[in-house]
Amino acid sequence: MFRKGKLTTVLALMLVLALTLTLAGCGGGAPSGGEKKEGEKKAEAPAGDVIKIGTNFEMTGGQATFGQAALNGVKLAFKQKNEAGGVLGGKKFEAVSGDNKSAPEESANVVTKLIDQDKVVAIIGATTSSNTLASIPIATQKQIPVVSSSATNPKVTVNEADGKTNEFAFRACFIDPFQGTVMANFAAKDLKAKKAVILIDSSSDYSKGLAKFFKEAFIKNGGEILGEEAYVQKDSDFKAVLTKIKGLNPEAIFVPGYYEEVGKIVKQGRELGITVPFMGGDGWDSPKLVEIAGAAVLNNTFFSNHYASTDPDPKIVKFVADYQKEYGSVPDSMAVLGYDAGLMVINAVEKAGSAEPVKIKDALAATKDLEAVTAKITLNEKHDPIKAAAILEMKDGKQVFRAKVNP
Repeated sequence: MFRKGKLTTVLALMLVLALTLTLAGCGGGAPSGGEKKEGEKKAEAPAGDVIKIGTNFEMTGGQATFGQAALNGVKLAFKQKNEAGGVLGGKKFEAVSGDNKSAPEESANVVTKLIDQDKVVAIIGATTSSNTLASIPIATQKQIPVVSSSATNPKVTVNEADGKTNEFAFRACFIDPFQGTVMANFAAKDLKAKKAVILIDSSSDYSKGLAKFFKEAFIKNGGEILGEEAYVQKDSDFKAVLTKIKGLNPEAIFVPGYYEEVGKIVKQGRELGITVPFMGGDGWDSPKLVEIAGAAVLNNTFFSNHYASTDPDPKIVKFVADYQKEYGSVPDSMAVLGYDAGLMVINAVEKAGSAEPVKIKDALAATKDLEAVTAKITLNEKHDPIKAAAILEMKDGKQVFRAKVNP
């Protein structure tokens, strides 16, 4: 038998034990759905210690290599920052990935989900102008900042109707008026071309915009545009339009499209006996271009780009080495621009001292002298960085750095 004092102590201990078990069942240890399953990954940090940044990239579809490379760049920037201690007292960045399937309508769906369901505080992407443009009205309405890594169409950051800057839209890349002018000047002054034809992807805002600025600058240089022909994304047979172009006897052909169609265009053009230079913009930059066209076919072709991986600039050398260590491949321009866009968001959160979307937006607008890979980034009043462009030549399947052109 227990004495009265001992009995009281035992009853008290039993009561504490029962209360502890009850509280554990209500929420402390395992999830409310039951015990943690074997092999289930433990969360690295509670939700309050994570800053969710959405990514709206072309993970599948006609521009899939763009989106995959850009996402790699973003993740590398976040990983390096997280390993260095994170921001705001140790908070870590998490990239919440969405796939816009290389289609504007899907881009709108991705952005809506990222904001409404995933509760991201900013979005990076898309890589292409059309897909980015589809996201801006939604993000603006919901007051979530968007940083496109590589959308070069001016309409991304400036409303075409009233000329006002899109308050929640930013970019890490130069824009088409500059890129188009660079290639027009190169055609006239380096290639000595006086007559050119433009082959436009009529389904792409990027292609139409770049063609417009190339045309204006080429004519200003004293050149003549013999014709403007068109195709649409996912076309595969270009022989009829290329036969027409061949008959015009141009000295250069400007194709401001994306690698999937460009590779087929150049290949079929060479098969028809077109030997003059083909030229384009940053939409050419993909490892798939050589796979589609063939190394020899791409000789005597040129395109503008955001950087050259062989540039001896120490920042570029380090980035290329870090990227190769992480992913086992040489980073293209989409990868480096994804990385720079990630740096812009990281910098904005630090400068804002907050993960609130509107404060991040304000800090992005004030970006100044940010040491990124492609340039020291300062955004102008239109939320565009002023950056140099690289001109690359394809030789036996390899990109050869020709020149760097400053604004």
